[in-house]
Amino acid sequence: MCTYLTEKFPLEGSGKGARGWFRLSEGTVYVDHPVHAPYAHTVNIDFRNPALGASARVALELTEEDALALADAIHAAVKSAPAGLASRNQ
Repeated sequence: MCTYLTEKFPLEGSGKGARGWFRLSEGTVYVDHPVHAPYAHTVNIDFRNPALGASARVALELTEEDALALADAIHAAVKSAPAGLASRNQ
C-alpha cells in the first residue's frame, strides 16, 4: 500500500554522487515501492538539489527498522557533540 504521504524539507549540506560533490537544498521522506531494494515497500529518503537536475541526488531505500535506527543514530551523535558545533550558525 502506498501512503502518498511525503515529507519535504529544505536543507543545507552536500552530497556525493557519480559526478562528485554537490550542494543539497531539499530533502524528501516517504514510504513507497523501492526502485532497487528487495522489499515491497521501503522508507525512501532523497537528498537533492533540484536546480542541478536529476544527477544531483542521493537516495536511500531503507526498511522501517533501519530508517528508525538511522534517525536514532543521528539524534545520538548530535546530542553527544557540544551544542551548536555543527549548527548553521557556527
